[in-house]
Amino acid sequence: MPLRLYNTLTRRVEPFEPLESGVVKMYACGVTVYDYSHVGHARNYIAWDTLRRYLLWRGYAVKYVQNFTDIDDKIIRRSHQENVPWNVITETYIQAYLDDMDRLNIRRADVYPKATEVVPQIVEFIQSLIDRGYAYESGGDVYYAVEKFPSYGKLSGRRLDQMEAGASGRVDEEAAKKHHPLDFALWKAAKPGEPEWDSPWGKGRPGWHIECSVMVREELGDSIDIHTGGQDLIFPHHENEIAQSEAALAKPLSRFWLHNGFVNISGEKMSKSLGNFTTIRQMLESGFDPMVLRLFVLQAQYRKPIDFTEEAIASAQNAWDTLTEGLRFGYRHGAALGFGQGEPTALNAPPAPPIATASEAVQRFQVAMDDDLNTPVALAVLFELAKELQKEGNRLTHDGKTLADPAALQAQWQTLVALAEVLGLTVSPDAAPAPDGLSDADIEALVQQRAAAKQAKNWAEGDRIRDELKAQGITLIDKPGGVTEWIRGS
Repeated sequence: MPLRLYNTLTRRVEPFEPLESGVVKMYACGVTVYDYSHVGHARNYIAWDTLRRYLLWRGYAVKYVQNFTDIDDKIIRRSHQENVPWNVITETYIQAYLDDMDRLNIRRADVYPKATEVVPQIVEFIQSLIDRGYAYESGGDVYYAVEKFPSYGKLSGRRLDQMEAGASGRVDEEAAKKHHPLDFALWKAAKPGEPEWDSPWGKGRPGWHIECSVMVREELGDSIDIHTGGQDLIFPHHENEIAQSEAALAKPLSRFWLHNGFVNISGEKMSKSLGNFTTIRQMLESGFDPMVLRLFVLQAQYRKPIDFTEEAIASAQNAWDTLTEGLRFGYRHGAALGFGQGEPTALNAPPAPPIATASEAVQRFQVAMDDDLNTPVALAVLFELAKELQKEGNRLTHDGKTLADPAALQAQWQTLVALAEVLGLTVSPDAAPAPDGLSDADIEALVQQRAAAKQAKNWAEGDRIRDELKAQGITLIDKPGGVTEWIRGS
């Protein structure tokens, strides 16, 4: 069965076939670099990192481009507020973004073009639109004439006459320059104190939408296979990209358009304007495991909304604990079972386990991912493998032996590691406890025994278990309501 993806442009799930056999050209709209990235950005880029990883695993060569918007009203405003040059603002937050994505195990793009690096190409592109009658200069600004593009609205499903009715009531300085209320700026005349570049229409800077059309063409060509972004970019940003590129080049901009769902906070869309957002940096610096955030995102299919709540994060933490036990199995027990830790299967080659059960797991994983990246079902395959390994690990810890075939366990573990890597879920071998240390399951069992002892008012037994755990480097934290949490390390 081929990979099938939901195409926003056609509003249906379609078999994916790249323009060039075996090669995928993929573009993701990047961040505007004036602040730290939030959990909504994490959802966005985890989704497209997972798609890219899966395409590589399926054997495609992928060129992945993600831009930085490094000139914008918000950047200029931040520059004035902090009284530092605008490019200091952008470089600061570009590095912060890369650091945050690295910690989430999001592989870096092949290229990160910046808007300010392609201003001459943007000027040339805008001039071509003017020459073809799709754009016009007005008072030092240049606007795209939406009425000249007959299929304007095809991505979002909006009709121009309906949109015009909603926009025609606006009266401001910019509206007075336009031929049509929905015409959008390709070039903005410079205001005093703003960054500026030369152009045939006077000094100014690019509009937001034009930069992506130009960077797609510069890095990937006139037409690409996949263009991605959040649902909030469908209109106007991606709609305007299509209008610009297809008017200038007379070719489809992208074969597939993919959009991820929103992150909600207690049912309300997360956004900076509402002030209900949490930055990735805040979460990770508070001790939050980045793999838990990644797993939280993957527990929903990428097009569905997800609700960011304490309960949902706690559930993701429990799920990650289970996966961690399975992923560390070979590092803990491989030597005792007579097999080495081995090397994880290469990302660009599906694993070929020597036993039927592992092969069947790979097949079910692929069927799920081929179904428009159905990561919840794919994760269920991983949890099955992890739980079986966890059970065998407990036998080895308590009884010193296993009833399973060591070769089968090795294949199962290597399959789990390989499939988890496709989803970007990894544990570090050197972070795993020594083979003779307590597993997470062992610790939980002892915590429960201590709770039972305290319930029976057997304080001596409760203290003994606490001291035993402390000797193993496990610190217990008793909280109100009889809840006990634990951490490794004193």
